[in-house]
Formats: sequence, structure tokens, C-alpha cells
Amino acid sequence: MKIALVQSIPVQGNVEASLKNLDRLIDRRKDAKADVYVLPEMFSSGQYLDPAGIAETMDGPTVSWLKAKSAELDAAVCGSIAISDDGHFVNRLCFAMPDGTMACYDKRHLFSYSGENQHFTSGQKRVTVGFRGVRFLLQICYDLRFPIFSRNMNDYDAAIYVAAWPDRRSFAWDTLLRARALENQSYIIGVNRTGQDQYGTYQGHSALIGPYGDTLAANPNDTESIAVGTIDMDLLTRFRTKFPVLADADRL
Repeated sequence: MKIALVQSIPVQGNVEASLKNLDRLIDRRKDAKADVYVLPEMFSSGQYLDPAGIAETMDGPTVSWLKAKSAELDAAVCGSIAISDDGHFVNRLCFAMPDGTMACYDKRHLFSYSGENQHFTSGQKRVTVGFRGVRFLLQICYDLRFPIFSRNMNDYDAAIYVAAWPDRRSFAWDTLLRARALENQSYIIGVNRTGQDQYGTYQGHSALIGPYGDTLAANPNDTESIAVGTIDMDLLTRFRTKFPVLADADRL
């Protein structure tokens, strides 16, 4: 399975411009022909601690774009969006598939250090989705710091982390992506935004990490780009059979 890491710069507060930019970015890499395209956290609006002015509904333009782009590419397309849902705001990772179906995960760990928890409601459900023979765990940014929540219970093959992770903590991002791959014997897909906004600077450091901890694909830092890597399910199955670490994992 081919995975496209779409490292982009959202146009702050301008959904239409952000989506047009993504159309251009993806169009320039028609050769990618990936099965899954992964976008950053809040890829269409930019990051907002208080989403009241930019939150959409599930009938809004960003979800509509995800569905249309998925059908156009004959691939899954996913990224997170600030969503207004029944009087609450959630940071929702939407995984759109070309048959029109969609899996959604609401961010569990809200970044209280910045006050995100004062405006968003925490998600309570762990979400996995199967697509073309690969089981994906859906995660968002700060979730990366919490290994128990992402522990592989023999229920996923790859975890997706979409993020707006600042450059001053890039070492933590790089290290934790690799740790999650090693401890869970899984592929880890980390896609971070780049550019700047009112909160800081983002270098990207998007990467596909293999179950042995090796980097299989990575985007150049500080640039909008698409990197493509491959998930090899035969390799993963052989590794887990030969070295059955998950059988000895704690069940918490």
C-alpha cells in the first residue's frame, strides 16, 4: 500500500484558499498514485485554540472536499477539522474513502498547556478503520505523547498522527514517532504542517516509520511537499510472527 504524506501550509482562516492550495499540491504529484493521502491537523483552516469562528459542520466545505477528493483519486484522504457538533467543538480526524464512507475520530488528548481543553470537547472513543487490507488507528497531534492510548491490542497495522507540532519540539516529534513504531510493531504515519502562524513556526518533519523503526519516507523540512512510502503487510506479518512482542504486552 502506498501512503502519501501531504505536508502543507494552511491559509489561516481561509478554507477556500487552503483547499485550492492542496488541490495544486496534490495535482503536481499525480505520479504518486497513493492509496492513502494524509493531511495535517486542521489542514483547511489553520490552528485555532478557540474555533468558534472557523468550525464547520459535517455538511461543510472541508468534509465535502475530502469526499470529492477521495473519489477523484480513488484513494482514502484524511486530515483533521474543527467541527461543531451538537453544541460542542471537536477536533475531528476524518478518513474519507472512495466508496463514500468515512471513519471519524475526535481528539482524545487536548493540549491543556495552551488552553485547547477550554474550547474543545475531548473525544472518548478509540477509532480504527480498515482500508484495502490495512488496519489504521486514527490519532491527532498531542495523542502522540500518550502510549497507553495508542497501545496496539492486535487491532491495527499502522497508526496515523496528523499534527500542528511546533519546531521547538521537533526532537520530541521525531523520537516519539519512532518509539510508537517500535513498541507497537507497526507502521507509523506522522504528517505535520509547515510554515508559520500566530502560535509559532512548524518545520514539518513528516515521515512514514516502519515497524523496525526505520524511516521509509520523509518530507523535506520547511517545505510544502508530498512524500510517498510503502506499507508492506507481508513484511509486517513475518516480523510479528518471528518476533511476537505483542503477545507479551500489558493489557490495561
